[in-house]
Amino acid sequence: MKTFTAAISAALAVSLGTQTEVPVRRWEDQVSGVTARLRGVSAVNVSVAWASGAKGTVLRTNDGGTSWQALTVPDAAALDFRDVDAISALTAYVLSIGTGGASRVYKTRDGGGSWTLQFTNQDPKGFFDAMAFWDERSGVVMGDSIDGRFDILRTMDGGATWSRVAASGLPPALPNEGAFAGSGTNVAVGANGEAWIGTGAASRCRVLHTKDYGATWTVVDTPVAGSASAGIFSIAFKDAQHGMVVGGDYRKEGEAVDNAAVTHDGGATWTKVTGLGGFRSVVAAIPGEATSWIAVGPSGADLSNDDGKTWTAIGGPGFHAFSFARGRATGWGVGEGGRIGRFTIMRRVLL
Repeated sequence: MKTFTAAISAALAVSLGTQTEVPVRRWEDQVSGVTARLRGVSAVNVSVAWASGAKGTVLRTNDGGTSWQALTVPDAAALDFRDVDAISALTAYVLSIGTGGASRVYKTRDGGGSWTLQFTNQDPKGFFDAMAFWDERSGVVMGDSIDGRFDILRTMDGGATWSRVAASGLPPALPNEGAFAGSGTNVAVGANGEAWIGTGAASRCRVLHTKDYGATWTVVDTPVAGSASAGIFSIAFKDAQHGMVVGGDYRKEGEAVDNAAVTHDGGATWTKVTGLGGFRSVVAAIPGEATSWIAVGPSGADLSNDDGKTWTAIGGPGFHAFSFARGRATGWGVGEGGRIGRFTIMRRVLL
């Protein structure tokens, strides 16, 4: 098992008789048992996490990643599960992507022992990108726009029924505007029915916002650069006011040009931030740290302790998707060839 320990960026002044707490950040390789590309991950706690990816792959660990169990979703071997959202140790949703009927939503309530196909996209122009859930009953799915209209679905009954948001509740979409199914984190949910969606693949990158569990939406521009291969890949909120988006051009993984922004007013306005080490497909707030974030992409990861003003590279491999365990500074990254890494932040005391 290979371990990568991050260099500590801050200078340490240690004098005789004093103690200094030093954060040690590290990636630890884990054995997934699969070779499929993994694009989705959702951590419930420090023991239980779910992962998903190509070739119908769904994985689950209940021992902190020491072992991963491959789960079988019936008649789904050809599907690409780009997103998994775990509600609990036993209940989870998975979303597959693709044109028309390849875009689907499945649910399990018994740890992956059995699955229910909840929704199949019947629109031949439809293409799902990501989903998120406020709780087991309430959730939202975002797809690429169709004929100038955003394609957003929601459920309020645990997925027993899914309904498309009415056109009257949506702003018009830009030509080609949609999202990138790169990490399953284009959608972020908050308290009391709030949610935000980051867009891309158009001339401008925008953020959609709802305050009523997805019934109606507004939209604002961001300074993130957009094109057919560039835009917002991930959005996260630390609380109702403080959020961040990251992305870039997936064809230029080593470049970080206008690919991140922050908000301090609930998404009403966004300010560009710089300093990332390249294209980043996922961003997450570090639990327990007021202004700290991690941004992860296939070429590496970066950490900020000042709401994105400055960034420090974290040594180790890159990943497509990342998820912290709820309320804990422990998480998992997933990526190419079945790669899974467990990320931890520990406090080491220097005497």
